[in-house]
Amino acid sequence: MTIDLKDAACFGVAGNFTGHLEQAGEAADFKNVKTAEASAPKALFPTYIPQAKDNVPLFLGKFPFDSKTIIFPEGEEKIQIEPECGIVFNAQWKDGLLLSLKPLAFGASNDCSIRKAGAKKISEKKNWGQCSKGFSDSLIELKDFSSESIIDSYRIASFLVRDGKVYDYGEDSAVRDYSYVYEKLISWIIDRLNNQKNEGPAEDINSYAASALWPEKIFVSIGATRYTEFGEKNFLQNGDTAAVVLYPEDKYSHQDIVKAVENNSFGQGISALCQKVVV
Repeated sequence: MTIDLKDAACFGVAGNFTGHLEQAGEAADFKNVKTAEASAPKALFPTYIPQAKDNVPLFLGKFPFDSKTIIFPEGEEKIQIEPECGIVFNAQWKDGLLLSLKPLAFGASNDCSIRKAGAKKISEKKNWGQCSKGFSDSLIELKDFSSESIIDSYRIASFLVRDGKVYDYGEDSAVRDYSYVYEKLISWIIDRLNNQKNEGPAEDINSYAASALWPEKIFVSIGATRYTEFGEKNFLQNGDTAAVVLYPEDKYSHQDIVKAVENNSFGQGISALCQKVVV
């Protein structure tokens, strides 16, 4: 199953896995952000807005997703894989407010990010143009985003392949272990799309949706996992391959997935994203 994101408004969730922001050196960016509870994500940030105009920053109108390639951002030194579960929803709007999100499919997502100081908004580190992000072209149908659905058995694994060697990049983590997930996460996303303000690192994304004429399709990359020690310290280089794999834990082990990455051959029920880094 494949879905074209070119007509979808695309977003990411910041701070939905305990410890990731600290590892990424971004916790200080959110020190003044108030949340309903300590475990809550910090913000919903835009990565791509179709038909971007009016008040939407121009760079957000550039389509950044590719399933094969990451183009290294010119003038930058540090970019990291952000291994995530990405979900595509049908959106229902009324009178400028988002009423509901109905899940369509999920898959492996790389919310690839520039690590740099001084960026005022999260989005400034996320979309540097063509091939700056990744979403698998092998998606899994999702009729219900809940603990009773197929996604509850899925795990997120990620790897960096360098000089023929496969390194664990992110901690192998279950989708169900996100801080906010399922109905709670959907409610939070709806609230943020309706009420988030242009404050600190966050943006008024409801006004962006208005500029995009209330898109019927919304993509959300729901948060990056924690890094392994290797992943925290090693940034992407020319010639590397960034791999993010979503797999059902009742059918495959982590070692099975390592072998699949080594052979670039993935079994049924897996959503894999393997991107070559080029300068």
